[in-house]
Amino acid sequence: MNRKKFLQNAAILGTGIGLGGVIPYTGVAGASRHRVTILHTNDTHARIEPFPDSAPNYAGMGGVGRRAALIKKLRTENPDTLLLDAGDVFQGTPYFNKYDGALDFEVMTKMGYDATTIGNHEFDNGVAGFENVMDKAGFSFVSSNYDFGTTRMGLRVKNFILRQVAGVKIGIFGIGVRFDNLVLPHLHKGVRYLDPVEVSADMVEHLKGYHGCDMVICLSHIGYRYSDGRVSDRVVAEQVDGIDLILGGHTHTFMREPELFEKTDGSRTWISQVGFAGIVLGKMDFYFDRNRKIITVRHQKYTVDRQLDQWT
Repeated sequence: MNRKKFLQNAAILGTGIGLGGVIPYTGVAGASRHRVTILHTNDTHARIEPFPDSAPNYAGMGGVGRRAALIKKLRTENPDTLLLDAGDVFQGTPYFNKYDGALDFEVMTKMGYDATTIGNHEFDNGVAGFENVMDKAGFSFVSSNYDFGTTRMGLRVKNFILRQVAGVKIGIFGIGVRFDNLVLPHLHKGVRYLDPVEVSADMVEHLKGYHGCDMVICLSHIGYRYSDGRVSDRVVAEQVDGIDLILGGHTHTFMREPELFEKTDGSRTWISQVGFAGIVLGKMDFYFDRNRKIITVRHQKYTVDRQLDQWT
């Protein structure tokens, strides 16, 4: 690679909405024994192609080809990577109207997603509509506060999953938003909403207490925060101890950097969300000591735009 090409690539990886940074925990990164990279998206809403150049907002941004190229590059830097999504894969462009979400699941599979949670728009074609395309997904669905009863959807959606990455045992669970005024009763027939705060507390106890997880990640599609007291990511972070990272969705919030909650029990919870439509890719590097305790967190957000076309 010549110098000009190298500088171009370096510039691409340096771009982003919000600056990267380092959040110390205890100790220093140099003392770490394990590094786990978390890449994340939310509310991609069937944005297969970039926004058209004529779009009033985000013109020319996004596109799954560009995102795939960026993910591939970041994985070469650290193979110990999880790729996660916080729901609302469905609805938003004619691609959903034509393929009912099957295409989204197929391209996410090719990108190597590990898991996503269930957003409210995943019910837009009803439970049966989701069931018709769910087998196109070569990754896990996690949702802990939706009781799927006897639906076939419940055969694919798990309460939680476990992953071993860089010697670190990671538990991942999901929570979804209340159906009221969002999903018509006949579209979620057979699926019941449970309180996400209570469920999250139960999940942490199960994942850390029973399974001995070193890290717990919540894929949340309940929204970052509200002014009317509704449960949100911030409420969960404040009321539930033991969640290390909440990757959020639903409110399409472009967070400049993750928000950190320091808990009375000495634990810490980070919240991150990257807007919508796949125009930003979030990245968080967690460094662990020899006892698999988090010591440092680095974060970066990458803009997905035409600068990545040279890699597609």
